[in-house]
Amino acid sequence: AIAIAVLLLAAVPLLLSQGLVNAAIQMLIAALFASAYNVLCGQAGMLSFGHAAYFGIGAFATVHAMNAVGGAGLLPTPLLPLAGGVGGLLLGAVAGWFATQRTGTYFAMITLAIAELLHALAPHLKGWFGGEAGVSAMRMPSLGLDFGSTVHVYYLTLTWVLACLALLFFFTLTPTGRLALGLRENGHRLAFLGYDVHRLSVLVFAISAMFSGIAGGLQVVSNEAANYVVLDAHLSAAVVLNTYIGGVKVFLGPALGAALMTFFGYAVSDLTQSW
Repeated sequence: AIAIAVLLLAAVPLLLSQGLVNAAIQMLIAALFASAYNVLCGQAGMLSFGHAAYFGIGAFATVHAMNAVGGAGLLPTPLLPLAGGVGGLLLGAVAGWFATQRTGTYFAMITLAIAELLHALAPHLKGWFGGEAGVSAMRMPSLGLDFGSTVHVYYLTLTWVLACLALLFFFTLTPTGRLALGLRENGHRLAFLGYDVHRLSVLVFAISAMFSGIAGGLQVVSNEAANYVVLDAHLSAAVVLNTYIGGVKVFLGPALGAALMTFFGYAVSDLTQSW
């Protein structure tokens, strides 16, 4: 079933119009973001209301990497999402250390506060976030490809999303991934068994933030621009909604939920402004 799904995804540019290929790119990015979020929410049982912060930081880290070295790019175009991953990881480690000092509703409110603080500061830090106009960049040729067409961007996005989903699935099978389930079920019992619950929580938080940053990086590679809107609370709310619609207890559930809701937004927005 997975092989058939991958083959169908690989055939998308051959079967659909350019507009629908653009929609497919956004569906893939949303699927990765929701899957990254589910590591924290579904697997570890920590409900975050501010995950747009790590998606957004990943986006801005990537756009600055694209503009580095006089516009030549800090990394080749296919590797640019790594910059987003590093940005998300660094912010996630710091924010996670603070947020995971508490649990439950208090944890959720702290994550929301961190994200809203970043969203409020972004318009004033114009050197980093570009103010109202944001920051734009351009994809540079690499590996014999110019990355000027939607098809090139689609296959780059598909490769990254499949690789990241495979890594996230592998994480669920590791001892740390299994301990994350213990955090969800009974953190007090885990602490009684001798595990450092806070360090484990920070690690899971940082991993989730890193893959969220990669999703943000892919968004910038696709759009060639980043605006502080990517830090907005509606994006944090959307990933929670998408994850729960797909199902937090099934690995591919959040990815399917995010893809469905993104496609729904594209399809129905042509019919009404109140989609």
